[in-house]
Amino acid sequence: MLSTFAALLKRPIRMHHTPAGKRLVRYISQSAITTVFSFAVLGLVYGVLRLWTEVPSTVFANVVATVPSYYLNRNWVWGKSGKSHLKKEVLPFWVTSVIGILLSILAAAEARHIGLTYFPHNHGARTALVEGANLFAFGVLWIGKFLVFNRLFHVPSPTDLVSEAVAEETSGAVAGDDAA
Repeated sequence: MLSTFAALLKRPIRMHHTPAGKRLVRYISQSAITTVFSFAVLGLVYGVLRLWTEVPSTVFANVVATVPSYYLNRNWVWGKSGKSHLKKEVLPFWVTSVIGILLSILAAAEARHIGLTYFPHNHGARTALVEGANLFAFGVLWIGKFLVFNRLFHVPSPTDLVSEAVAEETSGAVAGDDAA
């Protein structure tokens, strides 16, 4: 049982050293960075400054966070440089982002309803609820966006990534067998 667990841990560690694994780690990191940024903006405009209600605050925070998300994805995660291609990169990226924003609007509206029903006099609880709803909405799209971005920026598909990791693991096992 312990050896099975150890083998399960070795696969992601080996994959991390592949180009696909490094890309996945950068994608996760980029997502964390832009999520924190979006949460900070949302917390500021809704939680602290109280500029707007839940829905406009959520839309604003997500639109603002989409700009650094695009550049981090394009440049850092997928290693693209130079001028962006409008039809092949920019528009599809914004379409997926708008889908995420639309989901976040639905989630924020539901969070507003729940918050006003159960926490009508507790703005801090309503803020936490809106932040959680926003996280949920974008979490739903996170994997789908990764698959779309892989196609947008012309990199191997997730199936290729797994095949690459398995091939590397197999070649390492074969090389290890030869050495013994």
